[in-house]
Amino acid sequence: MTAEDVLQALRTVNDPDLKKDLVTLNMIRDVSVQGDEVSFSVVLTTPACPLKEMIRQDCEKAIHRVSPNAKLTIQMTSSVTSVRDNAVMLQGVKNIIAIASGKGGVGKSTVTTNLAVALARSGAKVGLIDADIFGPSIPTMFNCEMEQPEVSVVNGKNVIMPLEHYGVKLMSIGFLAPPDSAVVWRGPMASSALKQFITDAVWGDLDYLFIDLPPGTSDIHLTLVQTVPVTGVVIVTTPQKVALADATKGLVMFQQPQINVPILGVVENMAYFTPAELPANKYYIFGKDGGKNLAEKYKVPFLGQIPLVQSIRESGDSGLPAVLKEGPTAEAFSQLAESLARQVAIRNATFANTQKVEVIS
Repeated sequence: MTAEDVLQALRTVNDPDLKKDLVTLNMIRDVSVQGDEVSFSVVLTTPACPLKEMIRQDCEKAIHRVSPNAKLTIQMTSSVTSVRDNAVMLQGVKNIIAIASGKGGVGKSTVTTNLAVALARSGAKVGLIDADIFGPSIPTMFNCEMEQPEVSVVNGKNVIMPLEHYGVKLMSIGFLAPPDSAVVWRGPMASSALKQFITDAVWGDLDYLFIDLPPGTSDIHLTLVQTVPVTGVVIVTTPQKVALADATKGLVMFQQPQINVPILGVVENMAYFTPAELPANKYYIFGKDGGKNLAEKYKVPFLGQIPLVQSIRESGDSGLPAVLKEGPTAEAFSQLAESLARQVAIRNATFANTQKVEVIS
């Protein structure tokens, strides 16, 4: 068996999401054949790939069909994809992902926190900007309310060094203002603060940079899309009608032709109530499948459901994200992160570069 035989065999193995074979996608590297010993690397599009084991098994079957006695060594690695021209504003940041909701109180920051930590645990390099200037909650959820980022001088310019907790680099207005004070700013001041978090912080190399946006559709949202090319948006909602109406406005805003940022998917938070003493029971307090129906209506991916359980609230208040604990809630957030990582990879392989939005009056 030769290296070309190996590649020819692996041309029959498709990436389930991208619908192309691994060789065409340049996902097969470092092929080596020494007698019956065959080794190669499979470079996945994200370390959080939920199909990793299936792809490995498909590769094994493909090689053994050609050479039944081959002794295989398959190294599963990853390199997160990006289609953006990130040299313009954020060198080294592959994907900028906005987390949005139409109304407050739907758990957007909770979802953002657990998504970021889950992807960091999978091996990805992750950052998070708390862009909810008027109600920052990320410092509480990461248990770093009393900490402040350092300021350094690089090439004669003052730059901010993000904090890092649970493997996630963090920036928030909550680090710069006392927890018991109110930030009273006009829109342009808030927009200026967001720009500083993006451009004046040293983010380094990141696979994913999450932007936790404030509720609604405001100056902050426009500032973001005008400052950097956003890979895509995740819409967080609860199943109830009021939340869905506002979530729809947020979704439609990003789909407007002059903005045109892809929707990576919808997350239905507080989808059902499950009491700790009855973990198999589901009570649909806020309605059923509202987020799922929203995704179907606008033909965007449905990323998953997160239950309404007391432990999630307790985790947010204590600063230890739920995804770090064992149990069905942690599993739900981990699966959500895997779904999002898949959609980012599909988006980067399917759609053109996101462009920065021109000034909208």
